[in-house]
Amino acid sequence: MLEIMPGVAIAEDELRFEVSRSSGPGGQNVNKVETRVAVLLDLERVSGLSFSQRQLVRERLHTRISRTGVLRVTSQKHRTQAANREAAVERLKELLRWALAPETPRKPTRPTAAARARRRREKELRSRRKAERHARPDEE
Repeated sequence: MLEIMPGVAIAEDELRFEVSRSSGPGGQNVNKVETRVAVLLDLERVSGLSFSQRQLVRERLHTRISRTGVLRVTSQKHRTQAANREAAVERLKELLRWALAPETPRKPTRPTAAARARRRREKELRSRRKAERHARPDEE
């Protein structure tokens, strides 16, 4: 079981792994060994998440989810498949933790006196600049 956060866990058999040849450093190793690992999690079939949690993950990680509802995370940082597999699973856990974390409400703040003064100054300068554009030659 992958412990995502307290009360949320995903069975390891619900993860699917794909391997392919990695790009980047590694010399001749890159050309012959499949070290890139992709972890695939089918959000439609995962039993460790409730419907609302799935919706939240879909909403917040929509750029990483395919049309068929599969979340894909890849890793090719390391030279070995095992290390990349661990890294990909760890990244998946991080992403799910982030997606499932409750959103902190924004505390409304007021602009400082300096910020208000700066805004007024900038507005005055902009106003003058625009007024100068329309100055008539006979008024000078």
